[in-house]
Amino acid sequence: MPTEIRRTILNIQTTYLEGWKKVEIPTKLVSALAIIKNPWFGRGHVENLRPEIQETGPEIGKLLTDMILDVTGDKLEGYGKASVVGMGGELEHAQALTHTLWFGNRYREAVDAKTYLVFANTRGAAGTSLMIPLMDKHDGGRRSHYQTIHLSVPDAPAEDEIIVALGASIGGHPNHRIGNRYEDLKEMGHDVDNPAGV
Repeated sequence: MPTEIRRTILNIQTTYLEGWKKVEIPTKLVSALAIIKNPWFGRGHVENLRPEIQETGPEIGKLLTDMILDVTGDKLEGYGKASVVGMGGELEHAQALTHTLWFGNRYREAVDAKTYLVFANTRGAAGTSLMIPLMDKHDGGRRSHYQTIHLSVPDAPAEDEIIVALGASIGGHPNHRIGNRYEDLKEMGHDVDNPAGV
């Protein structure tokens, strides 16, 4: 059964001034959201979520990826994903549609990324804050690209809906100056080829 989409939202934020200083090259944060009918709503405990994941994931993944790339083109540097399920669903429903290669690989492959897609998932009523974390698509230790897009949709998710979102950045955090993980690792005597520091 095709995914029931109520609305899509494209949000673009451009920053020219941050921390009392002009941003030499304005940065952009881009988010693409789809408000969809929760395919598991009203069905009680569904043990196997995979049929709906495999049906919905690729469709929503392609839709949102195309929306992002229409804005960023090949300039995309940071990326991430998020979801919010309405109160009539389970957190597992939100996670089901974002923590799957059927969804995420549409984006990852389209931007030729080398890192995993960072994520945030939550459950809440209409207007619940949606936070999309971002990281560099090629370098997980590049702190300049650790950012978060904050959004909310006044009338979503309804109790039978899920908001599924992708985020992107052109440029890093404006006026970034906290260094990166590699500098910390080197100064602390750790392996710089292990950006997780474990």
